[in-house]
Amino acid sequence: MKHDSTRELFDYWNRRRGRRRAAARSDIDPTDIRDALRDAFMLSADFTDEIRFRLAGTQVCALFARELKGESFKSIWSNASRNQVDAILTSVIDEDEALVAGVLGRTEDGAEVELELLLLPLARHERSRIRARGIIAPLTRPHWLCERPLTELDVRTFRNIGVEQSFVTTTHFQAPQDEPRTRHGFLVYRGGRELRPDERSG
Repeated sequence: MKHDSTRELFDYWNRRRGRRRAAARSDIDPTDIRDALRDAFMLSADFTDEIRFRLAGTQVCALFARELKGESFKSIWSNASRNQVDAILTSVIDEDEALVAGVLGRTEDGAEVELELLLLPLARHERSRIRARGIIAPLTRPHWLCERPLTELDVRTFRNIGVEQSFVTTTHFQAPQDEPRTRHGFLVYRGGRELRPDERSG
């Protein structure tokens, strides 16, 4: 995670969830993350389960030069990225996995800016339709930013940083012959277990 707002919200969410897979909406006090609020947003499901912006910070709305509240989350993404966005939303909302992504924002005349996306699941309650909190923040600030609105975003890279992160071993433990398997766009490696002598080749 590269942006200050991304790190602040993730660290706070991680502390508040404790040993649970996700923090609840009631666990998040906006006054505790006031420095990140302008880059933050909240997603909810409507009655057909379309994921929409419930709230969006001033900086997020300024990037697109419009109020995003009530708008479909997928509306800000290019057609080429929408299948990836579907996979990302499934991972975060249905599987309670936190995720960070590298994103490229583009204006109508082709100017581009790098941004960071953070999506954090929120524990579901029976009557609540709130599904996630997140950050969209520029990693660079070209002089035209917020004067020329972004018209679409493209997903460039994304990775899981969720509940199992503290148990994931580094590639130091990965057997060289192991091949990763793909799960919703993530590469998952088998590892973290010493082989018994009778399992070792050679």
